[in-house]
Amino acid sequence: MVKFIDEAKIYVKAGDGGRGCVSFRREKYVPRGGPDGGDGGNGADVIMIARRNMTSLLDYRYQRHYKAKRGVHGKGKDQHGKNAEDLLIPVPLGTMIKDFESGAFYGDLTEDGQTLVIARGGKGGRGNARFVTATNQAPKEAEPGVPGQEKTLKLELKLLADVGLLGFPNAGKSTLISRVSAARPKIADYPFTTLVPNLGVVSYGDGATFILADIPGLIEGAHEGAGLGIQFLRHIERTKILIHLLDLSPMTQRDPIEDYAAMNRELKSYNEELSKTPQIVALNKIDITEAREELETIEKHFSDLDIKTFPISSATGEGTKELVWEVAKQVETLRNAELSE
Repeated sequence: MVKFIDEAKIYVKAGDGGRGCVSFRREKYVPRGGPDGGDGGNGADVIMIARRNMTSLLDYRYQRHYKAKRGVHGKGKDQHGKNAEDLLIPVPLGTMIKDFESGAFYGDLTEDGQTLVIARGGKGGRGNARFVTATNQAPKEAEPGVPGQEKTLKLELKLLADVGLLGFPNAGKSTLISRVSAARPKIADYPFTTLVPNLGVVSYGDGATFILADIPGLIEGAHEGAGLGIQFLRHIERTKILIHLLDLSPMTQRDPIEDYAAMNRELKSYNEELSKTPQIVALNKIDITEAREELETIEKHFSDLDIKTFPISSATGEGTKELVWEVAKQVETLRNAELSE
C-alpha cells in the first residue's frame, strides 16, 4: 500500500547563468582579429507541474533537494552557450505551494498539466564581443552568469473531491464508499480503520461522475489535534457537499443527534466557512432491527430542523441509490452555478 503524505518541505535551486567568454579571433589572414567571445546560456527554471496520476507527496519525504542545471558557458568564435533545460517537479492535483520561512503563497495546482515557475534560472553573462565600443575595440571583459533563485518550499496537499464523507469512527464510511464506487478501502470493526483519505469515483446517469472522499473518522476535539481528524480536515475544504453519515446502531451506544451536533461544532471550530458547506444527512445501519425502530423518531427530529435525511444501509445497499442521486443532483447544480459565474 502506498503511504499517504500530505505535507512536505523541499529545497529548490534554479540553474545559474553560464559565463560569458573572453576571446579574440586568431586567423591567419585576419591581422586585426576582433573580440569574439560568446554569451553564456540561461540557467534552467524550476517548474512545478500538476499530475493526475500522483496521489501523495511521499516522494518528497525522501528526496528534498532539487537543483536545476546551469547554462552552458560561452565560447570563442561567437559561440553562445546553450540554455539549460527546465527542471519539472511533478506534484499531485490539489497541491498548494508556499514559502517555508515566510508562509508566502505561490500557487495552487488544481488541473492536470498546470504549471508554476517557482524559481527563475539566472541569465547568462555577456561575452566580450558585446562590449566593443568606438573607443574600446578590444575589450577584455565578460560577465559571469547571474545566480539562479533558491527557495525552501512547503508543499501542502488538499484532495480534490466533489463530496466529502463525514462521520465518527465506525459510522460505516468505508463500507459506503466501497458500495457506491470502485474504491476498496480497508474495513474493520475498530476505531480509525481508515488511516488515510480514500477517493472513489461514483458513476450516475449517462456516464456522469463525481468524486467522493472518505475522510478518516473524526472525534470531538479534532480541530485541536485530538485523534486523527486535524490531519485530514483540510481535505474537505475544497468539497462542494458533505455527506454526514450517522450511525443508528444501538451497539455503538452513540446518540446520532448529538453526533450530528458535535461534528458540526468541530467543522465550525476548524473553519467557519467549512461549516457552511451544504450537508446531506444519511442515517446508516437501518438493516439492524433496533436501528429501524428508532428511525421515525430521528427522522422527525431532523425534519423539524428542516433537514432532509436518507435512511440507508452501507452493508446491504438499501437506500444508497437514492442517496447517490440526491448528491449527484446537488453537485450538478453547484457545478452549473460555478460555470455561470
